[in-house]
Amino acid sequence: MVKIKEAIVVEGRYDKNTLSQVVDASIFATNGFGVINDRALLSLLRQVAEKRGLIILTDSDGGGFVIRNFLKSSIDPKFVKHAYIPDIFGKERRKKTAGKEGKLGVEGMSPDIIIDGLRAAGATIDGEASDPINEITKQDLVELGLSGCKESSFSRKKLLQKLALPEHMSANGMLQALNLLCTLRELEKIVKDL
Repeated sequence: MVKIKEAIVVEGRYDKNTLSQVVDASIFATNGFGVINDRALLSLLRQVAEKRGLIILTDSDGGGFVIRNFLKSSIDPKFVKHAYIPDIFGKERRKKTAGKEGKLGVEGMSPDIIIDGLRAAGATIDGEASDPINEITKQDLVELGLSGCKESSFSRKKLLQKLALPEHMSANGMLQALNLLCTLRELEKIVKDL
C-alpha cells in the first residue's frame, strides 16, 4: 500500500473502496453530482485542499469531467492536482451492463494504473521524490501543431490515444498532464511519430 500526503476525491463509494485498497490516504467521495449542491462537502474539500492538498481522480467519461470541472472551478487551483485514468472500455464486475460511454471507471482500474495516475499527477508519495519534469507551454503546443491550426483537434486526439489519456480532456488539462508525463523533447518525438 502506498502512503500519499494529499487527500483524494473520487466520484462514489465504490471508487473510494477500490482506492482505499491501493493507497493510504484520506479519500472523499463526491456522491456523483451531489457535490454540486452540497455546500458542506464543498467547504470541507476546500479546507482539506488548503491544509493538505487535494488530488481529483474522477472517471474518464463525460460525467467524470463535469464533476472534475466543477471542483476545478470551485477550489483554488494552487491546492489541487489532477490524476487521470485512461479510457479503457469494459464494465465493472458489479454492474450488469457497461456505462453510457462503455468505459471503466476508477473502481474498474487495476492498482498499477491507479498508482501510475496518482504518480503522474505529482502526488506526494512517502519515500519518493516528486518534482516536476519541465514546463511545456501553450506556445509549444502551437508550434507542434496541437493547437491553433485546422488539424489540431485531430492531432490532439491521436496524442491523447497514444498516451492513454481520456478523450474528454481539455487542452489545458492535456497541457497539465503533458508537463507531468514527459519533457518537451519527449513530446516532440511522440508528435513526430504520430
